[in-house]
Amino acid sequence: MKIIIIGGVAAGMSAAAKASRLNKDAQLVIYEKTDIVSWGACGLPYYVGDFYKDPQNMIARPVHKFLEAGMNIKIKHEVIDVNFKTKEITVKNLENGKIFKDNYDKLMIATGASAIIPPIKNISTHGVYTLKDYTDGITLKEEMMKEENQEIIIVGAGYIGIEVVEAAKHLGKRNIRLIQLGERVLMESFDKEITDIMEEEIKSHEGINLHLNETVLEIIEENGKVIGVKTNKGEYKADLIVIATGVRPNTAFLKDTGIKMLANGALIIDEYGKTSIDSVYSAGDCATVYHLVREENVFIPLATTANKIGRIVGENLAGVKTSFKGTLGSAAVKVMNLEAGRTGITEAEAIKKGINYKTVFVKDKNQTNYYPGQEDIFVKLIYNSDTRIILGAQIAGKKGAVLRVDSLAVAIYSKLTVDEIGMMDFCYAPPFARTWDVMNVAGNIAK
Repeated sequence: MKIIIIGGVAAGMSAAAKASRLNKDAQLVIYEKTDIVSWGACGLPYYVGDFYKDPQNMIARPVHKFLEAGMNIKIKHEVIDVNFKTKEITVKNLENGKIFKDNYDKLMIATGASAIIPPIKNISTHGVYTLKDYTDGITLKEEMMKEENQEIIIVGAGYIGIEVVEAAKHLGKRNIRLIQLGERVLMESFDKEITDIMEEEIKSHEGINLHLNETVLEIIEENGKVIGVKTNKGEYKADLIVIATGVRPNTAFLKDTGIKMLANGALIIDEYGKTSIDSVYSAGDCATVYHLVREENVFIPLATTANKIGRIVGENLAGVKTSFKGTLGSAAVKVMNLEAGRTGITEAEAIKKGINYKTVFVKDKNQTNYYPGQEDIFVKLIYNSDTRIILGAQIAGKKGAVLRVDSLAVAIYSKLTVDEIGMMDFCYAPPFARTWDVMNVAGNIAK
């Protein structure tokens, strides 16, 4: 049996490693269009901000280690077409330009996603960068480290945009602007009570300007180099611009093949990672994932999900039938000195799904007052009005906020109620919590 995997980053290499261990007789070939495999993009903003020096830290395992283990990896090879009827792929060698074909018995598509480039005039001007690929990080850090680049503009206030703000601040940049098209930061992941806290934290730092409900129309350039931006509200100086307006699945080469995908190009997969085409699987940022609370296939490009479904696909490629139950979309972000996490659904998603729900929002303290480090902590729970089962949770605060979200993710997965959370036996010691943890308090005051 011949297995071909297109894409050698998180999902692809997780699948390859698992399949190769379980079925040593299978012929396995991995095609990767870059020269880097098995690396994590989540570390990019922190590399750019010089929180660590060596970009190799983002690479879980270098190519030569896989090759030494006998894995057949073809780097700098891009798959440009797939014929599902004949089980044939068309590959371009990016080093010499030669095009050839290869056949498979089973195929995995793990091509990831690319940064969305919005329709902004002069966006190709020198000085405009994205932060999605490994090489993006190398290039952007080199520019951010230059002393003359002090006016930094970030377009897009999602996870990456906010993390780049911190990166720029860590480098001591004089003036940082975060421009967001929508009315809130991270508005697709968190509700207003939590994003209000995030926005207050961002604005509390000198030299950081937050622009909401503002549209970037044009990159202002001089002699081919960025000098500013023009928006629907004004013009601002810029030495360097980072575009962080989201990602789009790398599936354009499959557009006319008949494979089922969402409107944005994410391949629809089932619990086994299988697509609508027989013998073809997918995972990672180019694929959907089943949401346990929303009960539908969604596009949530997260490294955690990519690795898990990648492993599931690897087992199925090897002939061991295994399923993935689904995701809760659990995610976390550091917003300057604040940390925030979320799991399950937001209130906005509950409204969209027509769920009969209630919410509770609590401001409390993260620990006892007599041990140094007490801070405010905020919890929001979304729960079913009839069953009182928790559907979603969001927490923001400083020390200990995000790790509490893990407990609530387990609660949602296990279909616990707010009443059960109210009496749950969470850890207590003065440096970590209060005798009634904020999660207990939220559960107990839920009406």
